[in-house]
Amino acid sequence: MNICEMSLLSLKKALDSGTLTSEAVVKAYRDAWEADQKSALPLNGYIEFFEDAIDLAREADVLRAKGDARPLLGLPFAVKDNISIKGKSCTCGSRILRGYTAPYNATVAERLLAAGAIPLGRTNMDEFAMGSSTEYSSYGPSRNPVNRELTPGGSSGGSAAVVAGGQAPFSLGTETGGSVRLPASYCGLYGLKPTYGTLSRYGVVAFGSSLDQVGLFSREIDDIGLALSVMAGKDSKDDTSADLDFSALANLSPAEIKGLRVALPEEFMREKGLDPEIAAIFDNACQWFRERGAVVETVSIPVLEAAIASYYVIALSEAASNLSRFDGIRYGLRKDPGEGYDELYVATRSEGFNAEVKRRIVIGNYVLSTHFSGDTYKKGMSVRARIQRDVAEVFKSFDVLLCPTSPTVAFKLGSKVDDPLAMYLSDLFTTFVNLARIPSLSVPMGTTAEGLPVGVQICGPHYGEEKILRVAKAWEATR
Repeated sequence: MNICEMSLLSLKKALDSGTLTSEAVVKAYRDAWEADQKSALPLNGYIEFFEDAIDLAREADVLRAKGDARPLLGLPFAVKDNISIKGKSCTCGSRILRGYTAPYNATVAERLLAAGAIPLGRTNMDEFAMGSSTEYSSYGPSRNPVNRELTPGGSSGGSAAVVAGGQAPFSLGTETGGSVRLPASYCGLYGLKPTYGTLSRYGVVAFGSSLDQVGLFSREIDDIGLALSVMAGKDSKDDTSADLDFSALANLSPAEIKGLRVALPEEFMREKGLDPEIAAIFDNACQWFRERGAVVETVSIPVLEAAIASYYVIALSEAASNLSRFDGIRYGLRKDPGEGYDELYVATRSEGFNAEVKRRIVIGNYVLSTHFSGDTYKKGMSVRARIQRDVAEVFKSFDVLLCPTSPTVAFKLGSKVDDPLAMYLSDLFTTFVNLARIPSLSVPMGTTAEGLPVGVQICGPHYGEEKILRVAKAWEATR
Protein backbone atom coordinates (compact mmCIF):
# COMPACT_ATOMS: atom_id res chain seq x y z
CA MET A 1 0.00 0.00 0.00
CA ASN A 2 1.59 3.25 -1.15
CA ILE A 3 -0.14 5.94 0.93
CA CYS A 4 1.09 8.75 -1.33
CA GLU A 5 -0.72 7.24 -4.34
CA MET A 6 -4.06 6.80 -2.56
CA SER A 7 -7.02 9.05 -3.19
CA LEU A 8 -8.58 11.10 -0.42
CA LEU A 9 -11.61 8.80 -0.33
CA SER A 10 -9.40 5.69 -0.14
CA LEU A 11 -7.48 7.23 2.75
CA LYS A 12 -10.75 8.03 4.51
CA LYS A 13 -11.93 4.43 4.18
CA ALA A 14 -8.58 3.16 5.46
CA LEU A 15 -8.75 5.45 8.49
CA ASP A 16 -12.37 4.49 9.17
CA SER A 17 -11.53 0.78 9.03
CA GLY A 18 -8.42 1.14 11.18
CA THR A 19 -6.11 -0.06 8.41
CA LEU A 20 -4.17 3.21 8.63
CA THR A 21 -3.63 5.90 11.22
CA SER A 22 -3.61 9.59 10.51
CA GLU A 23 -0.08 9.76 11.90
CA ALA A 24 1.10 7.20 9.33
CA VAL A 25 -0.60 9.14 6.53
CA VAL A 26 0.91 12.50 7.44
CA LYS A 27 4.33 10.93 8.04
CA ALA A 28 4.22 9.34 4.57
CA TYR A 29 3.62 12.72 2.93
CA ARG A 30 6.28 14.40 5.04
CA ASP A 31 8.79 11.67 4.14
CA ALA A 32 7.92 12.07 0.46
CA TRP A 33 8.47 15.82 0.69
CA GLU A 34 11.77 15.46 2.58
CA ALA A 35 13.08 12.90 0.10
CA ASP A 36 12.13 15.14 -2.80
CA GLN A 37 13.93 18.08 -1.21
CA LYS A 38 17.16 16.09 -1.51
CA SER A 39 16.65 15.29 -5.21
CA ALA A 40 18.56 17.03 -8.02
CA LEU A 41 15.46 18.97 -9.15
CA PRO A 42 13.02 19.30 -6.21
CA LEU A 43 9.40 20.06 -7.05
CA ASN A 44 9.45 23.13 -4.78
CA GLY A 45 5.71 22.74 -4.38
CA TYR A 46 5.76 23.53 -0.69
CA ILE A 47 7.08 26.82 0.63
CA GLU A 48 6.67 25.45 4.15
CA PHE A 49 5.74 22.03 5.52
CA PHE A 50 4.05 22.64 8.86
CA GLU A 51 5.94 21.21 11.84
CA ASP A 52 2.76 20.63 13.84
CA ALA A 53 1.10 18.41 11.19
CA ILE A 54 2.28 15.20 12.89
CA ASP A 55 1.03 16.40 16.29
CA LEU A 56 -2.38 17.21 14.81
CA ALA A 57 -2.46 13.76 13.21
CA ARG A 58 -1.80 12.08 16.55
CA GLU A 59 -4.59 14.13 18.13
CA ALA A 60 -6.91 13.05 15.31
CA ASP A 61 -6.10 9.38 15.96
CA VAL A 62 -6.98 9.83 19.64
CA LEU A 63 -10.25 11.54 18.76
CA ARG A 64 -11.15 8.82 16.25
CA ALA A 65 -10.56 6.16 18.91
CA LYS A 66 -13.04 8.04 21.12
CA GLY A 67 -15.72 7.92 18.41
CA ASP A 68 -15.22 11.24 16.60
CA ALA A 69 -16.73 10.73 13.13
CA ARG A 70 -16.19 14.07 11.43
CA PRO A 71 -16.05 13.64 7.62
CA LEU A 72 -12.39 14.63 7.11
CA LEU A 73 -10.95 13.71 10.50
CA GLY A 74 -7.22 13.07 10.17
CA LEU A 75 -7.10 13.65 6.41
CA PRO A 76 -4.41 16.09 5.22
CA PHE A 77 -4.51 18.85 2.64
CA ALA A 78 -2.15 21.48 1.24
CA VAL A 79 -3.07 25.16 0.99
CA LYS A 80 -1.96 27.93 -1.36
CA ASP A 81 0.12 30.70 0.18
CA ASN A 82 -2.62 33.33 -0.24
CA ILE A 83 -5.21 31.54 1.95
CA SER A 84 -5.01 32.47 5.64
CA ILE A 85 -4.41 29.87 8.34
CA LYS A 86 -4.26 31.35 11.81
CA GLY A 87 -0.75 31.48 13.24
CA LYS A 88 0.91 30.53 9.92
CA SER A 89 2.77 32.75 7.48
CA CYS A 90 0.77 34.00 4.49
CA THR A 91 3.04 35.70 1.96
CA CYS A 92 1.34 35.32 -1.46
CA GLY A 93 4.71 34.28 -2.87
CA SER A 94 6.00 37.83 -2.35
CA ARG A 95 8.88 39.51 -0.55
CA ILE A 96 6.55 42.27 0.59
CA LEU A 97 4.67 39.91 2.93
CA ARG A 98 7.67 38.00 4.33
CA GLY A 99 7.17 37.82 8.08
CA TYR A 100 3.40 38.38 7.97
CA THR A 101 1.41 35.91 10.09
CA ALA A 102 -2.30 35.37 9.47
CA PRO A 103 -4.34 36.41 12.54
CA TYR A 104 -7.39 34.29 11.61
CA ASN A 105 -8.49 31.40 9.42
CA ALA A 106 -9.97 31.86 5.97
CA THR A 107 -13.48 30.44 5.97
CA VAL A 108 -12.56 27.63 3.56
CA ALA A 109 -9.69 26.61 5.85
CA GLU A 110 -11.84 27.01 8.95
CA ARG A 111 -14.46 24.64 7.53
CA LEU A 112 -11.87 22.02 6.57
CA LEU A 113 -10.36 22.24 10.07
CA ALA A 114 -13.83 21.96 11.62
CA ALA A 115 -14.37 18.81 9.58
CA GLY A 116 -11.16 17.39 11.09
CA ALA A 117 -8.74 17.96 8.19
CA ILE A 118 -5.04 18.64 8.81
CA PRO A 119 -3.10 21.33 6.92
CA LEU A 120 0.22 19.93 5.70
CA GLY A 121 1.81 23.13 4.49
CA ARG A 122 1.77 26.27 2.33
CA THR A 123 2.24 25.86 -1.40
CA ASN A 124 4.17 27.95 -3.88
CA MET A 125 2.48 30.40 -6.26
CA ASP A 126 3.12 33.23 -8.67
CA GLU A 127 3.43 36.44 -6.68
CA PHE A 128 -0.07 37.58 -5.71
CA ALA A 129 -1.44 34.94 -8.12
CA MET A 130 -0.23 36.91 -11.15
CA GLY A 131 1.19 34.41 -13.60
CA SER A 132 0.69 31.12 -15.41
CA SER A 133 3.87 29.23 -14.54
CA THR A 134 4.81 29.86 -10.85
CA GLU A 135 8.01 31.46 -12.17
CA TYR A 136 7.00 34.84 -10.72
CA SER A 137 7.23 33.51 -7.16
CA SER A 138 9.87 35.07 -4.91
CA TYR A 139 10.62 31.51 -3.69
CA GLY A 140 11.69 30.31 -7.15
CA PRO A 141 9.63 28.24 -9.59
CA SER A 142 7.84 24.98 -8.85
CA ARG A 143 8.45 22.05 -11.18
CA ASN A 144 6.09 19.70 -12.98
CA PRO A 145 6.16 16.14 -11.54
CA VAL A 146 5.57 14.72 -15.02
CA ASN A 147 8.73 16.38 -16.38
CA ARG A 148 10.77 18.53 -14.02
CA GLU A 149 12.15 20.67 -16.81
CA LEU A 150 8.61 21.97 -17.34
CA THR A 151 6.35 24.34 -15.45
CA PRO A 152 3.43 22.91 -13.44
CA GLY A 153 1.42 25.96 -14.54
CA GLY A 154 0.25 28.84 -12.42
CA SER A 155 -0.55 30.64 -10.44
CA SER A 156 -1.48 27.68 -8.19
CA GLY A 157 1.44 25.60 -9.52
CA GLY A 158 2.68 24.56 -6.09
CA SER A 159 -0.75 23.19 -5.12
CA ALA A 160 -0.87 21.14 -8.33
CA ALA A 161 2.73 19.92 -8.00
CA VAL A 162 2.29 18.51 -4.47
CA VAL A 163 -0.85 16.55 -5.42
CA ALA A 164 0.53 15.23 -8.73
CA GLY A 165 3.87 14.53 -7.02
CA GLY A 166 2.37 12.43 -4.20
CA GLN A 167 2.99 14.95 -1.41
CA ALA A 168 -0.71 15.64 -0.58
CA PRO A 169 -4.03 13.94 -1.42
CA PHE A 170 -5.77 17.18 -2.29
CA SER A 171 -5.03 20.89 -2.17
CA LEU A 172 -6.55 24.34 -2.35
CA GLY A 173 -5.64 26.88 -4.99
CA THR A 174 -7.23 30.09 -6.14
CA GLU A 175 -8.59 31.22 -9.50
CA THR A 176 -8.82 34.66 -11.08
CA GLY A 177 -8.43 33.69 -14.75
CA GLY A 178 -7.53 29.98 -14.85
CA SER A 179 -4.99 29.49 -12.04
CA VAL A 180 -6.42 26.15 -10.94
CA ARG A 181 -7.55 24.67 -14.26
CA LEU A 182 -4.31 25.45 -16.12
CA PRO A 183 -2.01 23.70 -13.56
CA ALA A 184 -4.49 20.82 -13.36
CA SER A 185 -4.24 20.38 -17.14
CA TYR A 186 -0.43 20.58 -17.13
CA CYS A 187 -0.05 18.08 -14.26
CA GLY A 188 -2.75 15.56 -15.19
CA LEU A 189 -5.16 16.37 -12.32
CA TYR A 190 -8.76 17.34 -11.81
CA GLY A 191 -9.00 21.05 -11.08
CA LEU A 192 -12.27 22.75 -10.17
CA LYS A 193 -13.10 26.44 -10.42
CA PRO A 194 -16.48 26.70 -8.61
CA THR A 195 -19.26 29.17 -9.32
CA TYR A 196 -18.55 32.66 -7.99
CA GLY A 197 -20.32 32.43 -4.62
CA THR A 198 -20.03 28.69 -3.95
CA LEU A 199 -17.02 29.18 -1.68
CA SER A 200 -16.43 32.08 0.69
CA ARG A 201 -13.40 34.24 -0.06
CA TYR A 202 -13.09 35.58 3.46
CA GLY A 203 -9.44 35.32 4.48
CA VAL A 204 -8.19 34.91 0.90
CA VAL A 205 -5.87 37.71 -0.25
CA ALA A 206 -7.61 39.54 -3.11
CA PHE A 207 -6.25 39.88 -6.65
CA GLY A 208 -9.34 40.75 -8.72
CA SER A 209 -12.30 40.89 -6.36
CA SER A 210 -15.03 40.40 -8.97
CA LEU A 211 -13.21 37.35 -10.37
CA ASP A 212 -11.42 35.57 -7.50
CA GLN A 213 -12.48 32.11 -6.35
CA VAL A 214 -10.95 29.31 -4.28
CA GLY A 215 -10.48 26.09 -6.27
CA LEU A 216 -9.50 22.46 -5.61
CA PHE A 217 -7.03 19.90 -7.01
CA SER A 218 -7.33 16.12 -6.73
CA ARG A 219 -6.40 12.89 -8.49
CA GLU A 220 -9.95 11.51 -8.38
CA ILE A 221 -13.30 13.20 -8.83
CA ASP A 222 -14.90 12.01 -5.58
CA ASP A 223 -12.15 13.76 -3.61
CA ILE A 224 -13.23 17.15 -4.95
CA GLY A 225 -16.86 16.39 -4.17
CA LEU A 226 -16.08 15.33 -0.60
CA ALA A 227 -13.95 18.38 0.21
CA LEU A 228 -16.30 20.81 -1.53
CA SER A 229 -19.29 19.47 0.39
CA VAL A 230 -17.83 20.66 3.71
CA MET A 231 -16.37 23.93 2.40
CA ALA A 232 -19.26 25.37 0.37
CA GLY A 233 -22.22 27.44 1.44
CA LYS A 234 -23.26 30.72 3.01
CA ASP A 235 -20.73 32.68 5.04
CA SER A 236 -21.82 35.81 6.90
CA LYS A 237 -18.31 37.24 6.38
CA ASP A 238 -18.65 37.16 2.57
CA ASP A 239 -21.79 38.70 1.08
CA THR A 240 -21.12 37.06 -2.29
CA SER A 241 -21.42 33.54 -0.82
CA ALA A 242 -24.52 31.53 -1.76
CA ASP A 243 -27.04 30.19 0.74
CA LEU A 244 -27.37 26.77 -0.91
CA ASP A 245 -27.05 23.14 0.21
CA PHE A 246 -23.99 21.41 -1.29
CA SER A 247 -24.07 18.25 0.88
CA ALA A 248 -25.03 16.04 -2.10
CA LEU A 249 -21.51 16.55 -3.48
CA ALA A 250 -20.17 14.09 -0.88
CA ASN A 251 -21.88 11.18 -2.65
CA LEU A 252 -21.60 11.62 -6.40
CA SER A 253 -23.08 9.18 -8.90
CA PRO A 254 -22.08 9.08 -12.60
CA ALA A 255 -24.28 11.17 -14.87
CA GLU A 256 -26.37 9.62 -17.65
CA ILE A 257 -24.52 10.68 -20.81
CA LYS A 258 -27.22 9.54 -23.23
CA GLY A 259 -29.26 12.57 -24.18
CA LEU A 260 -26.84 15.00 -22.54
CA ARG A 261 -26.64 18.19 -24.58
CA VAL A 262 -23.05 19.36 -25.06
CA ALA A 263 -22.08 22.73 -26.57
CA LEU A 264 -18.75 23.37 -28.33
CA PRO A 265 -17.83 27.08 -28.73
CA GLU A 266 -17.04 27.63 -32.41
CA GLU A 267 -14.73 30.56 -31.64
CA PHE A 268 -12.35 28.32 -29.66
CA MET A 269 -12.34 25.57 -32.27
CA ARG A 270 -10.77 27.85 -34.89
CA GLU A 271 -8.11 29.45 -32.68
CA LYS A 272 -4.78 29.37 -34.51
CA GLY A 273 -2.76 28.89 -31.33
CA LEU A 274 -4.34 25.52 -30.46
CA ASP A 275 -1.74 22.72 -30.46
CA PRO A 276 -2.71 20.01 -33.05
CA GLU A 277 -2.19 17.20 -30.52
CA ILE A 278 -4.50 18.95 -28.04
CA ALA A 279 -7.06 19.46 -30.81
CA ALA A 280 -6.93 15.72 -31.56
CA ILE A 281 -7.41 14.77 -27.88
CA PHE A 282 -10.29 17.23 -27.66
CA ASP A 283 -11.89 15.64 -30.75
CA ASN A 284 -11.57 12.23 -29.05
CA ALA A 285 -13.30 13.64 -25.97
CA CYS A 286 -16.18 14.91 -28.12
CA GLN A 287 -16.39 11.50 -29.78
CA TRP A 288 -16.56 9.83 -26.34
CA PHE A 289 -19.70 11.84 -25.60
CA ARG A 290 -21.24 11.11 -29.03
CA GLU A 291 -20.62 7.34 -28.71
CA ARG A 292 -22.62 7.35 -25.47
CA GLY A 293 -25.60 9.12 -26.94
CA ALA A 294 -24.87 12.73 -26.07
CA VAL A 295 -26.01 15.46 -28.46
CA VAL A 296 -22.85 17.41 -29.30
CA GLU A 297 -23.32 20.62 -31.25
CA THR A 298 -21.18 23.61 -32.18
CA VAL A 299 -22.48 26.99 -30.99
CA SER A 300 -21.29 30.47 -31.84
CA ILE A 301 -20.56 32.90 -28.98
CA PRO A 302 -18.80 35.75 -30.85
CA VAL A 303 -18.16 37.83 -27.72
CA LEU A 304 -15.73 35.15 -26.47
CA GLU A 305 -13.14 36.63 -28.83
CA ALA A 306 -13.06 39.67 -26.55
CA ALA A 307 -12.71 37.65 -23.33
CA ILE A 308 -8.93 37.93 -22.91
CA ALA A 309 -8.90 41.71 -23.48
CA SER A 310 -11.86 42.25 -21.17
CA TYR A 311 -10.34 40.02 -18.51
CA TYR A 312 -7.01 41.82 -18.37
CA VAL A 313 -8.62 45.27 -18.24
CA ILE A 314 -10.82 44.22 -15.30
CA ALA A 315 -8.31 42.03 -13.47
CA LEU A 316 -5.43 44.49 -13.62
CA SER A 317 -7.61 47.44 -12.60
CA GLU A 318 -8.89 45.56 -9.57
CA ALA A 319 -5.39 44.30 -8.75
CA ALA A 320 -3.98 47.83 -8.74
CA SER A 321 -6.69 48.84 -6.28
CA ASN A 322 -6.39 45.76 -4.05
CA LEU A 323 -2.60 45.87 -3.81
CA SER A 324 -2.55 49.53 -2.74
CA ARG A 325 -2.95 48.29 0.85
CA PHE A 326 0.60 46.92 0.85
CA ASP A 327 2.28 50.17 1.77
CA GLY A 328 4.88 49.34 4.41
CA ILE A 329 2.61 50.48 7.24
CA ARG A 330 0.05 47.79 7.87
CA TYR A 331 1.49 44.56 6.46
CA GLY A 332 4.86 42.82 6.08
CA LEU A 333 7.93 44.56 4.64
CA ARG A 334 8.71 48.14 5.70
CA LYS A 335 11.51 50.20 4.11
CA ASP A 336 11.61 53.67 5.61
CA PRO A 337 14.22 56.14 4.29
CA GLY A 338 13.04 58.56 7.01
CA GLU A 339 11.91 61.18 4.49
CA GLY A 340 8.12 60.96 4.82
CA TYR A 341 5.18 58.72 3.93
CA ASP A 342 5.54 58.98 0.14
CA GLU A 343 9.17 57.89 0.29
CA LEU A 344 8.27 55.04 2.68
CA TYR A 345 5.55 53.93 0.29
CA VAL A 346 7.79 54.04 -2.79
CA ALA A 347 10.77 52.34 -1.11
CA THR A 348 8.68 49.52 0.35
CA ARG A 349 6.79 48.72 -2.83
CA SER A 350 9.87 49.07 -5.06
CA GLU A 351 11.77 46.50 -3.02
CA GLY A 352 8.81 44.31 -2.05
CA PHE A 353 7.18 43.66 -5.42
CA ASN A 354 8.77 41.78 -8.32
CA ALA A 355 8.64 43.00 -11.93
CA GLU A 356 5.45 41.21 -13.05
CA VAL A 357 3.37 42.59 -10.17
CA LYS A 358 4.77 46.08 -10.80
CA ARG A 359 3.89 45.76 -14.49
CA ARG A 360 0.29 44.83 -13.69
CA ILE A 361 -0.08 47.58 -11.07
CA VAL A 362 1.19 50.18 -13.56
CA ILE A 363 -1.18 48.95 -16.30
CA GLY A 364 -4.11 48.79 -13.86
CA ASN A 365 -3.52 52.29 -12.55
CA TYR A 366 -3.15 53.58 -16.12
CA VAL A 367 -6.53 52.08 -17.04
CA LEU A 368 -8.09 53.69 -13.96
CA SER A 369 -6.27 57.02 -14.38
CA THR A 370 -8.00 60.36 -14.98
CA HIS A 371 -6.66 60.19 -18.54
CA PHE A 372 -9.24 57.50 -19.23
CA SER A 373 -11.70 58.57 -16.51
CA GLY A 374 -12.35 54.90 -15.88
CA ASP A 375 -13.97 54.51 -19.32
CA THR A 376 -11.81 51.54 -20.26
CA TYR A 377 -12.78 49.70 -17.10
CA LYS A 378 -16.46 50.43 -17.78
CA LYS A 379 -16.10 49.09 -21.33
CA GLY A 380 -14.43 45.98 -19.98
CA MET A 381 -17.34 45.48 -17.61
CA SER A 382 -19.79 45.99 -20.49
CA VAL A 383 -18.10 43.23 -22.47
CA ARG A 384 -18.20 41.07 -19.38
CA ALA A 385 -21.95 41.62 -18.99
CA ARG A 386 -22.39 40.52 -22.60
CA ILE A 387 -20.29 37.38 -21.95
CA GLN A 388 -22.42 36.55 -18.90
CA ARG A 389 -25.64 37.03 -20.85
CA ASP A 390 -24.56 35.07 -23.95
CA VAL A 391 -23.07 32.17 -21.97
CA ALA A 392 -26.22 31.98 -19.82
CA GLU A 393 -28.24 31.83 -23.03
CA VAL A 394 -26.24 28.77 -24.15
CA PHE A 395 -27.14 26.94 -20.95
CA LYS A 396 -30.84 27.37 -21.70
CA SER A 397 -30.37 24.82 -24.48
CA PHE A 398 -27.36 22.79 -23.32
CA ASP A 399 -26.35 20.95 -20.14
CA VAL A 400 -22.60 21.52 -20.34
CA LEU A 401 -20.08 23.39 -22.46
CA LEU A 402 -16.89 21.63 -23.55
CA CYS A 403 -13.57 23.18 -24.61
CA PRO A 404 -9.81 22.64 -24.19
CA THR A 405 -8.30 23.92 -20.94
CA SER A 406 -5.09 25.25 -22.50
CA PRO A 407 -3.91 25.86 -26.07
CA THR A 408 -0.59 24.15 -25.23
CA VAL A 409 0.83 21.50 -22.96
CA ALA A 410 3.17 22.44 -20.09
CA PHE A 411 6.06 24.50 -21.43
CA LYS A 412 9.72 24.60 -20.50
CA LEU A 413 10.65 26.70 -17.49
CA GLY A 414 12.14 29.99 -18.65
CA SER A 415 10.70 29.81 -22.18
CA LYS A 416 7.97 32.46 -21.65
CA VAL A 417 8.99 34.29 -18.51
CA ASP A 418 10.29 37.28 -20.49
CA ASP A 419 7.37 37.30 -22.94
CA PRO A 420 4.30 38.55 -21.04
CA LEU A 421 2.01 38.34 -24.10
CA ALA A 422 2.82 34.67 -24.68
CA MET A 423 2.31 34.00 -20.95
CA TYR A 424 -1.05 35.81 -20.93
CA LEU A 425 -2.28 33.74 -23.89
CA SER A 426 -1.99 30.61 -21.72
CA ASP A 427 -5.36 31.78 -20.35
CA LEU A 428 -6.97 31.85 -23.80
CA PHE A 429 -9.69 29.27 -22.97
CA THR A 430 -10.10 29.86 -19.23
CA THR A 431 -10.84 33.56 -18.58
CA PHE A 432 -14.37 33.52 -20.02
CA VAL A 433 -15.38 31.16 -17.18
CA ASN A 434 -14.29 33.67 -14.53
CA LEU A 435 -15.96 36.52 -16.40
CA ALA A 436 -19.21 34.52 -16.69
CA ARG A 437 -18.87 33.36 -13.03
CA ILE A 438 -19.78 29.78 -13.93
CA PRO A 439 -18.18 26.54 -12.63
CA SER A 440 -15.65 24.67 -14.72
CA LEU A 441 -13.69 21.47 -14.19
CA SER A 442 -10.47 20.60 -15.99
CA VAL A 443 -10.48 16.85 -16.60
CA PRO A 444 -7.31 14.91 -17.59
CA MET A 445 -8.48 13.55 -20.94
CA GLY A 446 -5.26 12.20 -22.42
CA THR A 447 -1.56 12.63 -23.09
CA THR A 448 0.54 13.69 -26.05
CA ALA A 449 3.08 11.49 -27.83
CA GLU A 450 5.66 12.76 -25.33
CA GLY A 451 3.44 11.72 -22.43
CA LEU A 452 2.42 15.23 -21.38
CA PRO A 453 -1.07 15.58 -19.84
CA VAL A 454 -3.89 17.37 -21.66
CA GLY A 455 -6.98 18.70 -19.90
CA VAL A 456 -10.45 19.39 -21.25
CA GLN A 457 -12.90 21.70 -19.49
CA ILE A 458 -16.44 20.72 -18.60
CA CYS A 459 -18.29 23.97 -17.85
CA GLY A 460 -21.76 24.20 -16.32
CA PRO A 461 -24.41 26.78 -15.51
CA HIS A 462 -24.35 28.79 -12.28
CA TYR A 463 -24.16 26.43 -9.29
CA GLY A 464 -23.96 23.46 -11.63
CA GLU A 465 -21.03 21.91 -9.72
CA GLU A 466 -22.87 18.65 -9.08
CA LYS A 467 -23.76 18.32 -12.75
CA ILE A 468 -20.22 18.78 -14.09
CA LEU A 469 -18.68 16.57 -11.38
CA ARG A 470 -21.15 13.79 -12.19
CA VAL A 471 -20.39 14.07 -15.92
CA ALA A 472 -16.66 13.85 -15.10
CA LYS A 473 -17.33 10.85 -12.88
CA ALA A 474 -19.01 9.08 -15.79
CA TRP A 475 -15.91 9.71 -17.88
CA GLU A 476 -13.61 8.64 -15.02
CA ALA A 477 -15.43 5.31 -14.78
CA THR A 478 -14.31 4.47 -18.34
CA ARG A 479 -10.61 5.27 -17.86
